[in-house]
Amino acid sequence: MGAENLDILFKPKSIAVIGASDTVGSAGYRIFRNLIGSGYEGIVYPVNTKRESIQGVQAYPSINEVPRVVDLAIVVTPAKTVVDVVEQCGKRGTKGILIISAGFKEIGPEGAALEKKLSDVKEKYGLRIVGPNCVGFILPYLNLNATFAGAMPLKGNIALISQSGAVCGAILDWAASSKVGFSGFVSVGSMVDVDFGDLIDYFGMDIHTRSIVLYVESITNARKFMSAAKGFARAKPIIVIKSGRFAEGAKAAASHTGALAGEDAIYDAAFRRAGIVRVKDIQDLFDCSSILAKQPRPTGPNIAIVTNAGGPGVLATDSIIEKGGKLAQLTPETIEKLNQILPSTWSKGNPVDIIGDGDEERYKKTIEICLQDNNIDGLLILCVPQVMADPLKLADRIVDIARKTTKPILTSFIGESSVYHAREILNQNNVPSYPSPDEAVQAYMYLYHYERHLGQLYETPEELDVKTSSHKEITKKIVDNAGKENRELLNESEAKIFLELYGIKTTKPLIADTAEKAAKLAESIGYPVVLKILSPQISHKSDIGGVVLDLRCGDDVKKSFAEMMKKAKEKVPDAKILGVTVQKMLKNPGYELILGSKKDPVFGSIILFGLGGVFTELFKDRAIGFPPLNQVLAQRIIEKTKAYELLKGFRGIPPVNMKKVEETLIKFSQLIIDHPEIKEIDVNPLIPQGDELIAVDARIILDKEPLKHPHLVISPYPSKYMKKIKLKDGTKVMLRPIKPEDELMWLDMFQTFSQETIRFRFFRIIKETPHEVRTRYCNIDYDREMALVAEVEEDGKKKILGVTRLIVDPKHSETAEFALVVSDKWQRLGLGSDFIDYTIAVAKDKQLKKMYGVVLKDNYPMIALCREKRFKFSEGDPGEYKIEYNIESPYDIDDSVLQNDHPPLEDTGGMDNQMDNNRMQSNNNSDKNLKLIKP
Repeated sequence: MGAENLDILFKPKSIAVIGASDTVGSAGYRIFRNLIGSGYEGIVYPVNTKRESIQGVQAYPSINEVPRVVDLAIVVTPAKTVVDVVEQCGKRGTKGILIISAGFKEIGPEGAALEKKLSDVKEKYGLRIVGPNCVGFILPYLNLNATFAGAMPLKGNIALISQSGAVCGAILDWAASSKVGFSGFVSVGSMVDVDFGDLIDYFGMDIHTRSIVLYVESITNARKFMSAAKGFARAKPIIVIKSGRFAEGAKAAASHTGALAGEDAIYDAAFRRAGIVRVKDIQDLFDCSSILAKQPRPTGPNIAIVTNAGGPGVLATDSIIEKGGKLAQLTPETIEKLNQILPSTWSKGNPVDIIGDGDEERYKKTIEICLQDNNIDGLLILCVPQVMADPLKLADRIVDIARKTTKPILTSFIGESSVYHAREILNQNNVPSYPSPDEAVQAYMYLYHYERHLGQLYETPEELDVKTSSHKEITKKIVDNAGKENRELLNESEAKIFLELYGIKTTKPLIADTAEKAAKLAESIGYPVVLKILSPQISHKSDIGGVVLDLRCGDDVKKSFAEMMKKAKEKVPDAKILGVTVQKMLKNPGYELILGSKKDPVFGSIILFGLGGVFTELFKDRAIGFPPLNQVLAQRIIEKTKAYELLKGFRGIPPVNMKKVEETLIKFSQLIIDHPEIKEIDVNPLIPQGDELIAVDARIILDKEPLKHPHLVISPYPSKYMKKIKLKDGTKVMLRPIKPEDELMWLDMFQTFSQETIRFRFFRIIKETPHEVRTRYCNIDYDREMALVAEVEEDGKKKILGVTRLIVDPKHSETAEFALVVSDKWQRLGLGSDFIDYTIAVAKDKQLKKMYGVVLKDNYPMIALCREKRFKFSEGDPGEYKIEYNIESPYDIDDSVLQNDHPPLEDTGGMDNQMDNNRMQSNNNSDKNLKLIKP
């Protein structure tokens, strides 16, 4: 359901506690006590079948007896009663349910059956449920503590979402002692309804939340999780701890890919793809979330250290190098400026040691000089209590400086009682302060890696010339044939047909069922050749001696054939041996690669790349990604492997054409997208040959029930929305979904806009759109947003003429915000009308019910066009109309709102020449670089 109706849970005006108790220490006692004793301003009703009052408050025997329909019911009753209790709530009209009770799927089949009934009741009444088996939730800004935990935590800007009740308690206890505040805390429990994806959406839109912290044991709806995280991670950092990092999930894998792609590695790849920061312990969790929410993002790893003692400076230097940072090289100008203010005995470099007698004024001048140095990306200020520098005054100076700089500043005031209050001042004023230099450096590196990773993730990909025509009729015959023969494993020849159809070159295996035929085929191919056993039951051929390399004559072929048959029958006596395949032996450049995919039960199909060959599982050099891939995403996968160094050229091994490697991964990605029936696929070895990569061996394992298992967690390019149209002047135009590669064309289009067009579209004059803004328009999640461009080719160059856009409202998933723009030169040619018609068609296909937007009152052409298309108009903010389109049943034309301040509609000029003037917001309403301020 997404974030719909979550306000009924998290902003309730009335609450019933079903199972409220007078028994001190029980969950029902503590939850009710927390609700009435924390300053919550809503009404709280205790429900108890045996008591007339609970903790001095009149009680009611059932939810039906409560004098009003409450927003939220908190259920603290035995598991066997919960389904009936929730049913009663649904009948009464209560829509928000928090179930504390345990005894569901965590106890086995009986509990799972109860949870299924609970889910059915949820669907029947349209409920939103947190839990079961959870601690509850806390909303400090509402003084609402709906948990059996202790005191209300401080107000802050971190949203904490945890799957473990025990960890919840530990985190809240740690946060209280560390003075860490929260915008919200939610224990999700078994997630029968509300899950991580819903809560990321909700707190991503929450005004009090600046970062989101997750404690994850497992993820249920991975596609929703990935979509929500990608939607908000650029603006509100998401930090996660994932438990169970060493699960033994790959033991029974049938392919090399299955064995290499363990559960934790897949979670790690998913977090990277979504822009989530992963940490390993609770201290890092909050250090990281705090700094990401408080400090500017660094542009690089170059850190300068300002210290009043040499020892801590050395420790900080060691930590910077160890954690992958760099010690900034001070410019000659900086050194000269420092010479003028520091004693002659200062360090003359980085770390900048201002000497032990340095006071807060010396610190201030030194810090200001360092911040002016372009070689310095961030500053680490160390202070050891000395005679001269007053920690409190120094903290005040640092706070003042930090407010004026765009570079991150971190501090470490080393000690306890003498610097405690100084650290408090710094932390309270958004300057992170740590007890040790190592912790400060670790926090900076999290900050740097977060920014660097987001930059890489949303880097504009190159438009590669990759053509991957689908040949479903051919591959379907192969799959159907395997099904008739009751086979899950495709043979090598069948698997290679899949690869060849997607432009991945392979060696050509020829089948021989006798030694003589094998020798004849070898003669026709040309020596040297390779022999491989052919059997549906033998997946890893090398393991049973089923591969013989570098055969150079017919006698060797016949001898190897006989030996291979003997070994196969001895080692796999039940296997059906069909013969061997004979193929050309390729020259090995010194290494081999693997490219594969498997279906993960949570994240669906993944892609694996790394060093391959017979040592695949020994070296375990692999990187994991998710389809769909573009050039940048393929590049990131390749760069994470040791194989990358070999591909660039290493000790006499020539470099390969990296673009060809990227193209191969993209083609392979498309193959996986098009075939949900593939459970596992190995291309191993994949051998570089000149400018090409050649698949020497391949195996595909089929999924007999593909519809029962997840396939893609990231929406692929929706090519079904490509449509050709013709404008009034005869120009042929392609309407198609936008893609990340369009960024430069989008910029070219923007630069053709007149000031009026810009004002109508963005509600103010915008002169520049930096990469960070452009990528928000071009690199979109097709599950949440759809942008269609009008593309034309002029003089051999493609151009974008305009864009129409739908953004699904996370809180109302059947409605979407609508916006469109047409470049000035291409107005009055019918494109605006075609845009709206096609946008409505796409909205219908996506099962939306309403589109809405905003138009300036002096945007007469757009008003006329929307009137013609039967949009409904209503008064908006001053100078604006709200517009709305009912997709299921368009409104009748009603000019009553327009009559007062709109000229006669027939005098408006063209009816299709301008854009919808709706504020274009990003999915997360957080585009700081393009805040849409009304003129």
